[in-house]
Amino acid sequence: IDYAAGKITVIQLLERYISLKQGVRYNTKVGYNFVLNLIKKEDFGYRQIRDIKVSDAQKWIMKLHSDGKGYSTITSVRGVVKPAFQMAYNEDIIRRNPFDFKLADVVPNDSRKRIAMTDEQQKIWMDFIREDKTYCKYYDEFIVLLGTGMRVSEFCGLTKSDLDFENRRIRVDHQLVRERGGKYYVEKTKTECGIRFIPMTDDVYQSLKNILANRRKMKTEIIVDGYSGFILIDKDCHPKVALHIENEMRWAMKKYKKLHPEQPLPHITPHVFRHTFCTNMANKGMDIKTLQYLMGHSDVGVTLNVYTHASYDRAVEQMAKIVDLSEQRGKFAACSGI
Repeated sequence: IDYAAGKITVIQLLERYISLKQGVRYNTKVGYNFVLNLIKKEDFGYRQIRDIKVSDAQKWIMKLHSDGKGYSTITSVRGVVKPAFQMAYNEDIIRRNPFDFKLADVVPNDSRKRIAMTDEQQKIWMDFIREDKTYCKYYDEFIVLLGTGMRVSEFCGLTKSDLDFENRRIRVDHQLVRERGGKYYVEKTKTECGIRFIPMTDDVYQSLKNILANRRKMKTEIIVDGYSGFILIDKDCHPKVALHIENEMRWAMKKYKKLHPEQPLPHITPHVFRHTFCTNMANKGMDIKTLQYLMGHSDVGVTLNVYTHASYDRAVEQMAKIVDLSEQRGKFAACSGI
């Protein structure tokens, strides 16, 4: 195969690019395989890279959209294909990266926007969980997620030694993951900035105490990559992973919708809890750098643009405070003769 002449196919280019990605996370490998398998089903994948123009890449992206692929899926596909072609461009195999264009100019962004629950929605949901005979056992887990903003895999990775009840803080420096084959492993937080301490509120403190008090008695603690004493244990005495908690919320949501069709709630997931925590902290006046630290974001732009949600009601509240403060200052200045 003459790579230097650009005679390899798109599939072969992707395979070459992926083979050079060593030490990536499990979820990243899954993403690579998903994209590769998708492209193997496309005629586009069997074309030689030297023949592909920008318009060809754009037409293929449009085809994926017309085939029913969502914007987020197309973004994931382009997120692998574009750097693969960039590799070929950097090595002077092709004259231009055909995927170097703005995706939103080609297909509409119809992805569901990230949402944060309102105070009222949080109360309705948590009251339902607390009072439901089936799902009340998950109440403390939900309190911790909603009150810390942790990623769900970080929460599942918590061990007894990560909980400092004396100083009321949680150490977050790893996460627990389970592969599709059932293998457990511990990996670093999503970013280097993910290593952090999170303060325990009174509610979080009490819920963590409850989780430990209700934790199954273990004859032998399971050890995963040197970590043991995981605080969340399933019915089979194995550590819980993200899928467990996602299912808890999905099943509870299904029951809630059946019992309370008159009070619809947004689709609730562990990540919605994370968005909600961040928005709650921002709305209560926490400075953005502190919030970035608590969320474990490497880029403050993510904290600003993705996880905080403005609303008209919030704008009204903030303007009222500003106007009232300005009026108070004016009155003070007049009384002081300034």
